[in-house]
Amino acid sequence: MAFYKALEKIELKKYSEASDDNFGVVFYSKGSLKTTKLFDGEVKGKVSNFFEDESKTSLMVSKEFSGLSRDILFVKDFDKKKPEHKKENWLMGVFTQLDKYNVESASIFADTSIHIKDKSFAFNIAKYAEKSAYRYTDTNPNTKKDATLKELDICVEKSSAALKRSVELGYNVGRGANTARNLGNRPANYATPTYIANQVVELGKAIGGFKVDVLEEKDMKKLGMGSLLSVSEGSVEPAKLVTMEYKGGKKGAKPIVLVGKGVTFDTGGISLKPSPKMDEMKWDMSGAGSVIGTMAAVAASKLPVNLVCAVGLTENMPAGNATKPGDVVTSMSGQTIEVLNTDAEGRLVLCDVLTYIEKFDPKVVIDTATLTGAVIVALGSVAAGVMGNDQKLVDKILEAGYASGEKAWQLPLWDEYQSYLDSNFADIANIAPGRAAGTIEGGCFISRFTEDYKWAHIDIAGVADIGDGKNKGSTGKPVGLLFEYVNSNR
Repeated sequence: MAFYKALEKIELKKYSEASDDNFGVVFYSKGSLKTTKLFDGEVKGKVSNFFEDESKTSLMVSKEFSGLSRDILFVKDFDKKKPEHKKENWLMGVFTQLDKYNVESASIFADTSIHIKDKSFAFNIAKYAEKSAYRYTDTNPNTKKDATLKELDICVEKSSAALKRSVELGYNVGRGANTARNLGNRPANYATPTYIANQVVELGKAIGGFKVDVLEEKDMKKLGMGSLLSVSEGSVEPAKLVTMEYKGGKKGAKPIVLVGKGVTFDTGGISLKPSPKMDEMKWDMSGAGSVIGTMAAVAASKLPVNLVCAVGLTENMPAGNATKPGDVVTSMSGQTIEVLNTDAEGRLVLCDVLTYIEKFDPKVVIDTATLTGAVIVALGSVAAGVMGNDQKLVDKILEAGYASGEKAWQLPLWDEYQSYLDSNFADIANIAPGRAAGTIEGGCFISRFTEDYKWAHIDIAGVADIGDGKNKGSTGKPVGLLFEYVNSNR
């Protein structure tokens, strides 16, 4: 699989470089149509008359009947009065229409939109173009094999190095998100811990710029990772701990560290989940997938930053030798954990990885995980939940969420919640006895292992995938948020 690439090419070009053979996309507003040099007065008048009907949102004009040099799709520009979150669907709709018209090569005249003044607009066109062209085909021969669109030129009258870089970054973030999506969408009998670890090694070779290290179970045992290994105990698939180290920043500068939960299938273990929708538990590695996709995007973009990514990969299966409710395990930190519920396994994986990454002397640490169903109850599919021990770090994550369109919302991590995890038989229980504050007590558990550095936790259980319907599949979130954070805080 390596670094997923749905589109063969996305480039920024001047009007003079735009090929007449390409299908054109122009954004319509009264102001932009009046000032553009792309059309004569007659065409402008006809287009304006068409959009006088407020219900009209697009107009396809064929070169055979119009005398224009290319086929043109006029798309009504996004209304600034509309909520910002609707802009993604508007842009994705453009590419849906191109697919409908079987367009292979397109030129989007980006500066015909009033949003070109927004520095992220060209970035988002490139990102959503790549994401819209994603198709999962690995195990389904009936899937439409490819999106029709193969090449995209983002055209402006006046080019600049900044715009060109923005397009490049947007394309790489789209590819990073699609890499995460494809890892997540592969069935768990294919996307095992070993498979994903091997894919990361291949990514390192294909992209270059970052070193990959894979710890086996024997290595983890020597390090005392009894918590992580307690999750893999019942599985025939060996656990892996994969680290990726990218040194694009100043020599000696502390790295940003991203950590991802990678439970490639979660049955709940002995605390077995109910069978309905259990297939969705193949996406319980989405935290790891997003971290891998982010590293791929950062390395491909050659960002001037030091970044370490680490993912703990394992299955959580029931078996005669599986960890049982009530068992006590010892984490790498030395803290003992009473496993009251084997279905609260993600935190058992994360705590050992979060202890391990202390060796990198991190600037900040952000972990991302499909940790709790409770966050879906609290925030639905709109936002991820964020907690942490450093308010400035949390604030920057929230800012990155808004900037990327992958929103997050802070939940409290007050000391009063810590007593929920008291145990008579270990230093800490892995879950509270009741159902109250499920997401928060998950954050409280992880916080016990992150006291020596600035840390934040992102619970992505509500945003990482779409569980049913025609769009069922991984979303690739929060690759956009993580990339935005890294790029803005390097």
